[in-house]
Amino acid sequence: MSFEVGQIVEGKVTGIMSYGAFVDLGDNTSGMVHISEVAPVYVKEIKDHLTVGQSVKVKILGIDEKGKISLSIKQAEPKPQGVRRNGAGGRQQGGRGGSDNFDWNRRQNSSDNFDDMLSKFMASSDEKISGLKKDNRRSRKGGNGGANQW
Repeated sequence: MSFEVGQIVEGKVTGIMSYGAFVDLGDNTSGMVHISEVAPVYVKEIKDHLTVGQSVKVKILGIDEKGKISLSIKQAEPKPQGVRRNGAGGRQQGGRGGSDNFDWNRRQNSSDNFDDMLSKFMASSDEKISGLKKDNRRSRKGGNGGANQW
C-alpha cells in the first residue's frame, strides 16, 4: 500500500515514548504521532490517552526523504460542528466573554490582506479603548449621579 500526505488510515499503536507514539500502518510500515498531535487538548502523559495495541485513525502529515512518516490522531478526527476555538484558556477574545467585533478565528472577507485586517483590528481596538477611557473618567468624577447629596 502506498501512503500519501493527507490520507487518513487505520493503525495500531506499537510503542509509547515520552515524546510520541509509534503506529503500525500495515505493509511493514510504521509512523510516529508526536505528543502534540495525540489529542486536541494538552497532553502531559501519552499513556493517559493511548495504550499499546489500541487501534487508531491517523492522518499522514508528512513523509520525509528517508521514508519516515509523521502522523496525527487529532487531525484525523472531524471537528464537531458549531464548536469554535477561542484561544488560550477557552476564553472569548476580549477577556470579558462579551461580543468582540474582531474575529480572530475567521476572515470576514477572504480577499482581505494583512493590512486591511490590521486596520479593522486597530479601528475596533480604538473604539473599545475610548469607551473604557470614558467610563474611567466618569468613575473618577464620582459617577454616582449625585446620589450622596445631603
